[in-house]
Amino acid sequence: MNTITFLPLVEQVSSRVIRILGCNPGVKTLQGTNTYLVGNGKKRVLIDSAGMDNVDEYVRVLANELKQSDLSLQEILITHWHPDHSEGVQPIFKSITNGPIKVSKHKLENRHEHDVDTKYNYIKDGDLIETEGATIQTIYTPGHTTDHLSFYLKEENALFSGDCILGETTAVFEDLFSYMNSLKKILDFKPTTIYPGHGPVIKDGVNRIQYFIAHRNKRNEQILTALKESKEPLDELKIVKIVYVGLNENLISAACENVSHHLDALKKQGLVENVNPGSWTLKKNQ
Repeated sequence: MNTITFLPLVEQVSSRVIRILGCNPGVKTLQGTNTYLVGNGKKRVLIDSAGMDNVDEYVRVLANELKQSDLSLQEILITHWHPDHSEGVQPIFKSITNGPIKVSKHKLENRHEHDVDTKYNYIKDGDLIETEGATIQTIYTPGHTTDHLSFYLKEENALFSGDCILGETTAVFEDLFSYMNSLKKILDFKPTTIYPGHGPVIKDGVNRIQYFIAHRNKRNEQILTALKESKEPLDELKIVKIVYVGLNENLISAACENVSHHLDALKKQGLVENVNPGSWTLKKNQ
């Protein structure tokens, strides 16, 4: 793993927000999943619940913070279904709340929820969640996953971005076309601060979102240029060898998947087309 910023297990990152790491560090989760207690009253909203490795340790840390600060959980908001964000719900019910409390997320279409034991309250774009000291607006931001939500904290002009924006690396996604639209959507909020799903707090929110958009647009331009300059259709691997010069062999598979997402997005924009299975060219009217 590359060197990453040290983050304390528990930190008061603003007057309304306490970050608690998910105790699940790794290559994909960085320092661990960020979960957040939001509000300034006795009852707090928890954004994401960690999961995967060491979930029992996470629940112990969360329980200790609640006890030390004389707090309780009002409800839980889940940014998306991935296990490192959602698997902590049932252990929280068992060890902290002594039974179910309200857990809200966006509905996952065309597949079963990962956590089949939790009865979710499904929320949609624009819904408001209120607790003492905090008004949280739901923003539907698909791309990383089809059910992905971000949450806008009005009192701070801050965004809980889940895995749409990360603190130290670029995000991965299932659908780049949707992801780019989601980035433009959250840019309209002009957040000063971003509380990401992984990594440190981002203090230049607008600049970071613009960077993510520019990064993906640049990759699109590189792929279009490769197709334009080629005398024959190209598959993902050939595009990777042109665009990712000097890439480590171990990363080629991941780069091919990334290029595939870009090609799908460019196809939705009417810029490229399949001419043979797995081979791509510029659309003829380009």
